[in-house]
Amino acid sequence: MRTRILLIEDDERLANLTAEYLRKNDFVVSIEGRGDTAEARILADDPDLIILDVMLPGKDGFEVCRSVRAKYKGVILMLTARDEDLDQILGLELGADDYIAKPVQPRLLLARVKALMRRSPVSASLPSNLPDTAESTELAFGKFHISQQTRSTHLGDEAIDLTTAEFDLLWLLARHAGSILSRDDLLQELRGIGFDGLDRSIDARISRLRRKLGDDPDNPTRIKTVRSKGYLFSKHDWH
Repeated sequence: MRTRILLIEDDERLANLTAEYLRKNDFVVSIEGRGDTAEARILADDPDLIILDVMLPGKDGFEVCRSVRAKYKGVILMLTARDEDLDQILGLELGADDYIAKPVQPRLLLARVKALMRRSPVSASLPSNLPDTAESTELAFGKFHISQQTRSTHLGDEAIDLTTAEFDLLWLLARHAGSILSRDDLLQELRGIGFDGLDRSIDARISRLRRKLGDDPDNPTRIKTVRSKGYLFSKHDWH
């Protein structure tokens, strides 16, 4: 079954060109031109992936992302202004799965869409010096349980609602519990790009995961920051 994309972009010419390029690459693409009608369209169509521009008439992309994130379980890729770090961080904080700066080359957009839609286990391409702690698709640490097969996460009896990108990051960290994963390791595996020293997407996503998992943001013990090295998922402290 072909992936269904809803492109939310008010520039009609750009939207048509982008949609045509994606259609030629075997995606089914619909277009929505306004932010104030986007939420109803998203919930009615339930696409596999949304490409969401920030600057929209009626309601901006941030508002759209905020309003639909709890109801829409698919992938959200935001288009932000070039070099606007605050836009990128805000989009991730509101639940976007990824962002890409405009203007964007069609091939880069296509590559990012394909990467986001992959649903394979995320351990295969990690460096060999990072031990793989589990072969199964189910992991448990105390009261914390995560399933790669059902893409579900529980802490005790509570189900933790995660975006696609948050789940992929958490699964990657949990599979390598007790090992430090650098930002470069994480970005290479999750987005297929190296860490350029500026990208804040991993940091923003870690912050969201800590809040959802009840980790103390000032003194985290479940997902630890190892200064100058990366992040470590603890095997303990899941009582």
